Amino acid sequence: MPKPHTFPTLYDEAFQISIAKLKEWGYLHPYLIKSGTITWSRNGNKTGSISIRVNTYKEEHYIELDYKYNDTPRTYKVRLVSIPSNLGKGVNWYFLCPETHKRCRKLYSIGGYFLHREAFKGCMYETQTQSKRQRQLGKTLGVYFKTDDLYSQLFQKHFKKTYAGKLTKRYLKLSKEIREAEKINFRDIEKLCF
Repeated sequence: MPKPHTFPTLYDEAFQISIAKLKEWGYLHPYLIKSGTITWSRNGNKTGSISIRVNTYKEEHYIELDYKYNDTPRTYKVRLVSIPSNLGKGVNWYFLCPETHKRCRKLYSIGGYFLHREAFKGCMYETQTQSKRQRQLGKTLGVYFKTDDLYSQLFQKHFKKTYAGKLTKRYLKLSKEIREAEKINFRDIEKLCF
């Protein structure tokens, strides 16, 4: 007898705030107070926005979130923690979840607050909801559909193929994935599908 559908909330569909994006947008420089707006959209339609204010100037670093949830205004701070990099160059930034008090690099909004993923019960990633056959097809065909993205990464303006006379790990990984995509035999795929 099949398992009944539970239709869990998916992390992939929730609004997210990421340390990587904040760093990319220039919010995580030392001794800085910077404000801005994050906007989410799906298929070209705006689905949500939030005003943020990042403070790395004082001793206690934080990001202040200001938004409306179900027409109720919400404003609160989430602490930011910096830890020296193990490479000895700079620091790594993390959020400190107000609910679980765990360090994390992404905050998800499920139920109105931006928190660490472990603060939510019954939520899953999309791949966790897929059947065994869907996951197998994803492994087999996923590389094929990512081929254009792999080539664009390989031919980026400042992409380094070698470092100190050796091929880089990133170059070797991209080359391997491209070779796997080009080896796909569609007769084998038909056997998997039917």
